[in-house]
Amino acid sequence: MRQLLVFIHLAGVIVWVGGMVFAHFFLRPVATDLLPPLQRLPLMAGVLGRFFAAVALAIAAIIASGLMLMLDNGFAGAPWHWHFMLSNGLLMTVIFMIIYGIRYPRLKQAVAAADWPAGGAAMSGIRQLVVINLLLGTLTIAVALLGPLTS
Repeated sequence: MRQLLVFIHLAGVIVWVGGMVFAHFFLRPVATDLLPPLQRLPLMAGVLGRFFAAVALAIAAIIASGLMLMLDNGFAGAPWHWHFMLSNGLLMTVIFMIIYGIRYPRLKQAVAAADWPAGGAAMSGIRQLVVINLLLGTLTIAVALLGPLTS
């Protein structure tokens, strides 16, 4: 059972953090270079809508599997790096909720109204928060892998 929970946990992390890497470093720059806003912003809104739905499921899987693994050890008996992962994961979740609940609807509204300056501003706001989550996610992965070396 433990291996299945670890697999679910890692699969969720791969979808979330890997998706942010792909969107930020590969999709966005090429879309920006090749497409004008009237094509780029609807593309990004559509891609992000699909990605954010997958991230919401990934977050549920990460939190559920992580808590189940932690409960197995007991919170007090869990190593420090598990507590760090939980704290950072919850912070990343709050940031994702801001992206998905506030910034992304602004992007969709701007695209629907063909308001490209507002769409660009919304996309910029999403991008800034994704960078923060990408940094937090990378730090969390590093602590998850290196934390046992310090225990």
